[in-house]
Amino acid sequence: MSATQAAATDNKRLAVASQWQLVWWAFKKHHLAMAGLVVVAIFYVIAVVPGFFAVNDPARQNARAAYYPPQELHFFDTDEAGNRYFRPFIHPYQLRRDPQTLAAIYVEDSRRKVDVTLFGRGYKYSVLGLFETDIHLFAVSDPSQPLFILGADRLGRCVYSRIMQGTQISLSVGLVGVFLSLVIGVVLGGISGYYGGRTDFVIQRAVEFILSLPTIPIWLALAAALPQDWPATTQYFMITVILSLTGWAQLARVVRGRFLSLRTEEFVVAARLDGASEGRIIFRHMLPSFMSHIIASITLAIPAMILAETSLSFLGLGLQPPTISWGVLLREAQNIRSIATAPWLFWPGFAVVAAVMALNFLGDGLRDAADPYNK
Repeated sequence: MSATQAAATDNKRLAVASQWQLVWWAFKKHHLAMAGLVVVAIFYVIAVVPGFFAVNDPARQNARAAYYPPQELHFFDTDEAGNRYFRPFIHPYQLRRDPQTLAAIYVEDSRRKVDVTLFGRGYKYSVLGLFETDIHLFAVSDPSQPLFILGADRLGRCVYSRIMQGTQISLSVGLVGVFLSLVIGVVLGGISGYYGGRTDFVIQRAVEFILSLPTIPIWLALAAALPQDWPATTQYFMITVILSLTGWAQLARVVRGRFLSLRTEEFVVAARLDGASEGRIIFRHMLPSFMSHIIASITLAIPAMILAETSLSFLGLGLQPPTISWGVLLREAQNIRSIATAPWLFWPGFAVVAAVMALNFLGDGLRDAADPYNK
């Protein structure tokens, strides 16, 4: 096939393609966005079943494993003949005391080997509240030997397992918060742009007032006003509401601008002359025409929600223990002693950075692909 024929075929395919097909074809060309999509998908799979990826019970305390260092996972062993073969295992640590300072010292016992098995059995956990199971992605063959891939905190709790469990809370706060912001922003922005006049004036003044408020002090003030004795579920719900109260204004302004430009378009006028109701015109004709832009906007808003929850929880004004989120976990690394004793307590921060960067790459790719006709 010649270059001219190939170009003609591509043009024909583009001419009959739907908007979502054009967005997907443009999105696939964005390599960073595709990588971000893979990472985000992995994070949300973990968020759905964190217990499957965890090794130890995230809430279980072990006084003899305080500040237990990360264990090295070995993948190959050597038999008596000197041949190497695949066998995941760890060397357990022994707790000793420094003879002068009496500080706890963990020494690796290289003579002992504890096998690590895929899809092994461990503690029981619930899958979306539907059923319980004890199958994990990997587990040790000897349950009496601890497996701390990323070490343990001051109470001997597994940092890796707590990061897995915290993924569910931190990422779901972003999703729920953005969903609430989306509903408020689309409804108020759509009403403002579709009807105009005094309605538009009132809503836009409210939007400008919300945008003029300093976000972080408002979050801090509202979070500090929450009673500390509320149940974890109530705290979770209220934190998402607080994050949504200031997140809808920017989206409402974007939706309003799109409605102002679309309400005089021919397809909208035709639908109105055909007797379509206002609700059908808005939700059946106007919103779908720029839904890709809305998806790109909310994808870029999720990282801001995650960072906001992490910041509030890190400062002690967000979610509170025993609730596990990335911000709650980072509170363990607030003082110099913790940093000097157990630098691995910073691992939840790397999870935050990875999730935010992946979501930003994904949002950038969606934003660039949202208008494929400009390519």
